[in-house]
Amino acid sequence: MLRRRLLDAGLRAEQLLESPGDLDTYDHDGFGGSRHRPGLVVLCENAGDVVSSVKACRDASVPWVARGAGTGLSGGATPSDGGVVVALAGCREVAEVALADGLVKVGPGVTNLEVSALVGAEGLFYAPDPSSQVVCTIGGNVAENSGGAHCLKYGFTTHHVLGIDVVTPDGDLVTLGGDVVDAPGYDLRGVFVGSEGTLGAAVGITVRVVAKPQAVRTVLADFPSVTAAGRAVAGIIGAQIVPACLEMMDRLAMEACEAATGAGLPLDAAAVLIIECDGYPVCVEEDIAAIEAICRDVGARSFRVAADATERATIWRARKAAFAAMGRLAPDYIVQDGVVPRGALPAVLARIEELAAGAGLRVANVFHAGDGNLHPLVLFDAADAGADEAAEALSEEIVTCCLELGGSITGEHGVGTDKACLMPLMFSEDDLAVMDRVRRAFDQTGLCNPDKVFPTPRLCGESPGPYRRHPIEQAGVAERW
Repeated sequence: MLRRRLLDAGLRAEQLLESPGDLDTYDHDGFGGSRHRPGLVVLCENAGDVVSSVKACRDASVPWVARGAGTGLSGGATPSDGGVVVALAGCREVAEVALADGLVKVGPGVTNLEVSALVGAEGLFYAPDPSSQVVCTIGGNVAENSGGAHCLKYGFTTHHVLGIDVVTPDGDLVTLGGDVVDAPGYDLRGVFVGSEGTLGAAVGITVRVVAKPQAVRTVLADFPSVTAAGRAVAGIIGAQIVPACLEMMDRLAMEACEAATGAGLPLDAAAVLIIECDGYPVCVEEDIAAIEAICRDVGARSFRVAADATERATIWRARKAAFAAMGRLAPDYIVQDGVVPRGALPAVLARIEELAAGAGLRVANVFHAGDGNLHPLVLFDAADAGADEAAEALSEEIVTCCLELGGSITGEHGVGTDKACLMPLMFSEDDLAVMDRVRRAFDQTGLCNPDKVFPTPRLCGESPGPYRRHPIEQAGVAERW
């Protein structure tokens, strides 16, 4: 019936995926701990396709989830069993490039890096830069309020999105915000950004682009201990210096990244900071000099300034390869996304080391140190009995530690299904009830990306650890329903 509704609405048969192999491709996003096979995938090509898909789901009372490139790390784009995936990666229209106003309007399937490419020749760029920026889409960035290395200075997606064309859960096409920095009225644009696909589907996004800085200097500083690197971060921020980015990698993370990229990372160091300053040349040089003094004062072993754009790109290639490179250390890992006040970095890193030792697991740390956004990677082998449960428990202990130090359960990866059960650790029942009322104001039927963000008995009663297919499923004898 649903398929017939979509065909009658004008979608082509080749836009509807129903074979088991195709459906398995869409049963999870970058978070592999939760897998649910959809009943149908709709390959949308424009806003009209999205409207038709959402209305068909509404009329048939079928749950649906909007999906971009599927690079999210919290399960936000995981479908419901038998539900519909409204795939937006094919919605790649560039509707407007208004250089005089510093605005670009694109479809949700345009990738993050492509926005900068649209305006790069004019000396402009789009500032938010997730590590997956080559493949992650603007629509997904809006859903998760993505950040990236340069969010320390330039801010997150929400600071760069002015207007959003949204298909509501009722199938209406509305515009939130506009083409000005501060549109009058309630900030529904701000409510939608970071809502993890629970309030509708973005089908057109107006972003602001900014001028490329006149000067950029990138530094690789290495330290004899993770604690010393953490003190350097606190010292830099305490000195009122705001680098464009301030990233940290420990020895284990460097080991994986160096094996993957050959970037020349100092593997005998306990930790490195990647520090980038940009702006007016004289200001950049002053900041670099001040940062070097701070790093030397806390025991930095070396302070290497990239000689040119090639060396700078090499350093960043190593940093952005971090998550993918972890496969060189272990067959499985859980990436966390906790946040702590920057002054608590030395304490939380020491605590992570203690917790990892107690669990008998290795943890690689690579993260946005400048804003206290941790990405500890808990390494394990799911083939070892009990390893996945132990890794999950350690991962949750790390998040709990972040909260105890005054932080948050997530900085940029979102809650999704991964952290829904942790929400009560940070928010009271009244807090969650208010959030749910906002959600229901947009989606009274609960069909739009259900079972995300908010804890439910079903989610919190599931066995810990990633889903594993039963041998009879692997043999093709049986299927999950």
